[in-house]
Amino acid sequence: MDLLGNDFPYSTGALVGKHALVCGASKGIGAATAKMLAKAGASVTVCARNGEALIDLCEELAELGNGEHSSLILDLEDTSAIEDGVQLLLEERGPVHVLINNAGGPPGGPLLGNSIHDFEAPFKRHLHAAHTLTQLLVPSMIEEGYGRIIQIISTSVKEPIPNIGLSNTLRGAMASWAKSLSRELAPCITINNVLPGFTKTGRLESLASSIHQRTGKSIEDVHEGWMSQVPIERLIDPLETASAITFLALPASGGIRGVSLAVDGGRLRSI
Repeated sequence: MDLLGNDFPYSTGALVGKHALVCGASKGIGAATAKMLAKAGASVTVCARNGEALIDLCEELAELGNGEHSSLILDLEDTSAIEDGVQLLLEERGPVHVLINNAGGPPGGPLLGNSIHDFEAPFKRHLHAAHTLTQLLVPSMIEEGYGRIIQIISTSVKEPIPNIGLSNTLRGAMASWAKSLSRELAPCITINNVLPGFTKTGRLESLASSIHQRTGKSIEDVHEGWMSQVPIERLIDPLETASAITFLALPASGGIRGVSLAVDGGRLRSI
């Protein structure tokens, strides 16, 4: 499929006039989401620590859509930097209508092997950052009468994944946070989670390498083990996940609130 070409699933004007802030946009699902939103007509601000990657991405976004695209170099573990950066963004670019909360996951390994200190940085760049961003952006969403807040987390929200205990714990906290907010936010704002399954990203390759080093299994055997759990028998393309995220950003998704949508090729066994 050419999801940014002839197979693009939405109108290229679906998000015209909307401004999206995409965190963790330098690669993987974050970058794919920025591209899909731009193709749908949104003006996109891409956020990450890697400024060079963001410059290249903004050039690509300009070719995909006619929105005004920009970058924001930000360390999501630094709450003060988030507050300063977002305030400047609001002053220079105006309201943000769509917030994509996304950040890199913690290293794999058994949960009992983690110290309390190991929890601090991942929780800062995920839960603390998402909460700070939401608090900063909700007032302008209310003024605009439109808000979409979407977390990119993991299928481990539904079923814990072996050997990534810290990540499982973190993703569960994010999902509960979002569900709680779904009962509090103004009627014009929706908040939902997308749960990627085994997706063709650098993060997945890093996890495969970690399992190889810890268990001695070959990378090929690790991949085969994963694919044996997926009915479609392949990895998910990041643009497929981004398509689901983009739908949740559309005006037509206004009736969907507080859900966790798996994009996992049928891997989850739960309903």
